[in-house]
Amino acid sequence: MKIAVDVFGGDNAPLAVLEGCLLSQEQNAQMELILVGESSLIERYLLEHPHDAKRLCVLHAPEVITANEQPTAAIKHKRESSLVKALLCVADEEAGCMVSAGSTGALLAGATLLVRRLKGVKRPALSPILPSKGGCVALIDCGANVDSKPQYLQQFALMGSAYMQHIFGVAKPRVGLLNNGAEEEKGNELTKAAFSLLKEQTPINFLGNCEGRDVLSGDFDVVVCDGFSGNIVLKNTEGVAGFMMDMLKEELMADMRSKLGAMLAKPAFRRLKRKMDYTEYGGAPLLGINGGIIKAHGSSNAKAFSAALRQAGAYIEGGVTNAIAQAIGALQE
Repeated sequence: MKIAVDVFGGDNAPLAVLEGCLLSQEQNAQMELILVGESSLIERYLLEHPHDAKRLCVLHAPEVITANEQPTAAIKHKRESSLVKALLCVADEEAGCMVSAGSTGALLAGATLLVRRLKGVKRPALSPILPSKGGCVALIDCGANVDSKPQYLQQFALMGSAYMQHIFGVAKPRVGLLNNGAEEEKGNELTKAAFSLLKEQTPINFLGNCEGRDVLSGDFDVVVCDGFSGNIVLKNTEGVAGFMMDMLKEELMADMRSKLGAMLAKPAFRRLKRKMDYTEYGGAPLLGINGGIIKAHGSSNAKAFSAALRQAGAYIEGGVTNAIAQAIGALQE
């Protein structure tokens, strides 16, 4: 499997990205990486750190796209940027997937303009994986499409289901539609129309509406929503998780009895922290594009970026792109 890496994308680039790449190389003997960015800096780092040179190559890209730039303009004018060149590796089939922790807007624009959508896909969608009771859940869309149409949500359900089937082995993913109530008549014009489409679509195992409190309940494998709502759910979930961990730590350190209890429960707290840690889950795949695109968290450290690379490897091995193409093709028939 060959993966292109935007070495200079993200808050902690390039050091955290390069460290994550070498960590992934140690963990997966089949992974080959194309490191895209300022070659002199990358090669200097590689000289100082042990690695398997046979499974690494460097692609020079002297420019960097920042989060402050207008996405489409940056993609068009910075053709020598690490993000653009990494995307072109996928477009030219030199790599099966690319990973970037850089600008989300630029990544979305570049993926659509350079790698392009799969035939029949109306809009690509970001689908991060969140921990849920007894497993995990794909939340789709989480920011690629602020405004959506019912037909988009219908396709999101198909794409999210294909991802859960081929990456997590869920035979018949349970799909829910994010809404402000469980009843069919609840919601706005978008969700009501989407509900009707999802209910009629036989390949989708649609269970009905999913209220915000039920996203992580374990009752759903895929939760479908517009990108505006999904991004709010995602950020709120991250914020609440961080707040709860901080509050728990504060209370456990409040007095000697609490500290003693914390020591006894340390293994359980460690497991809990691991389940709630975004660095364990990698990034969000951009589904519906003609190739693998993984958006790593902007503040990814080496561990988080390594997890995103692991996710990219699974994406290639799972044949997700072909699975989505087949699902969308069947919908068009």
